[in-house]
Amino acid sequence: LFAIFAFATCGGYSGELRLGVDCANKSESDLSIDIAFAYPFRLHQVNFEAPTCEGKRREALALIGDFSSSAEFFVTIAVFAFLYSLAATVVYIFFQNKYRENNRGPLIDFIVTVVFSFLWLVSSSAWAKGLSDVKVATDPDEVLLLMSACKQQSNKCLPVRSPVMSSLNTSVVFGYLNFILWAGNIWFVFKETGWHSSGQRHAADTMEKQPAGYNQGGYNQDSYGPAGGYNQPGSYGQVGEYGQSQSYGQSGPTSFANQI
Repeated sequence: LFAIFAFATCGGYSGELRLGVDCANKSESDLSIDIAFAYPFRLHQVNFEAPTCEGKRREALALIGDFSSSAEFFVTIAVFAFLYSLAATVVYIFFQNKYRENNRGPLIDFIVTVVFSFLWLVSSSAWAKGLSDVKVATDPDEVLLLMSACKQQSNKCLPVRSPVMSSLNTSVVFGYLNFILWAGNIWFVFKETGWHSSGQRHAADTMEKQPAGYNQGGYNQDSYGPAGGYNQPGSYGQVGEYGQSQSYGQSGPTSFANQI
């Protein structure tokens, strides 16, 4: 959806500005000079005519600048991002087993997500700069400077209507929102690759090996260990006199009974 909004607000744009030239000779004036332009903003191909205020002669003029490269790059990235998102959604829903087979699907998804995040940032920045130049090139005050009639003080040149750029501003906003969306999705795709879980298992194995190595050190094998009698009270647990006193306890009554 974010990709659709991005390329729709940019690729479907068309704008118009209107200028007015009030000549000293009122019959030569033209107060409604309409100049229309649209995507992909090859403004140098946008032609219009303006009065010269020298009889009925009119001059052919054109806007300045070609900003199609940044606009088309932005729209292209948005279209391909939309197509990939659509294909990925189908794979997630209907081909989950194929997606996880041999970990190839998550790996490809991770790489493509990183690439699209970078492309969204580059294309949005390029289009933001291109849009700034488009605003300057279509500014009515700047276009009036192209007319020869406006260079004469006896004539009055007026900007009647400026082009509305709100949808183009929205396209730049959606471009950066797409960058944030794709960049944030890198983490979730990274967890699908298995690298995240393998890293956690490696950390857990490391934590398990550390206590084993610590107990095998010299802490338990000191003078209080097997070398001394403190931890191995064998003589105490198997005392001859007290451990074998059962025979004495058993022979006492037997000899006593024989004597009786």
